[in-house]
Amino acid sequence: MATGPETLKSTVEQFTTAGNKAFKDQVEKSMAAMGELNTHSKKNLEAVVASVTAATKGVETLGAQAVAYSKSSMEANVAAAKTLASAKSVQEVVELQTAFAKSAFETYMAEMNKMTETVAASLKDSMSPINERVTAFVERVQAAR
Repeated sequence: MATGPETLKSTVEQFTTAGNKAFKDQVEKSMAAMGELNTHSKKNLEAVVASVTAATKGVETLGAQAVAYSKSSMEANVAAAKTLASAKSVQEVVELQTAFAKSAFETYMAEMNKMTETVAASLKDSMSPINERVTAFVERVQAAR
């Protein structure tokens, strides 16, 4: 039969062993959670970088389109001015001005449509990485329930 001190010693050893194991398990869980959090944070940062990169590309494309339109518009205005200057009558001036105004308006509307499409595509491309991360987060939360 075990004596009092031996029983006490055995109980303390069991308690210590169980406490050490629980502490070790908790530390391992915490480290795993930290690793998972770091991975999640890294993916979020990568998504933000991809989003900004796509937005920057869209802005560059839009800027190039605006410069090209401005250049072609200026060239068309100069050509129209030369044509109007060579008109022989008021009737011809009115006809040329009407044709130029119609052409300039159609060109402007086509360019605005093109720029709108560029902005829409840029927004879609720049939001896609963020949307993917949000979707992953929502799926993770739902899976945890």
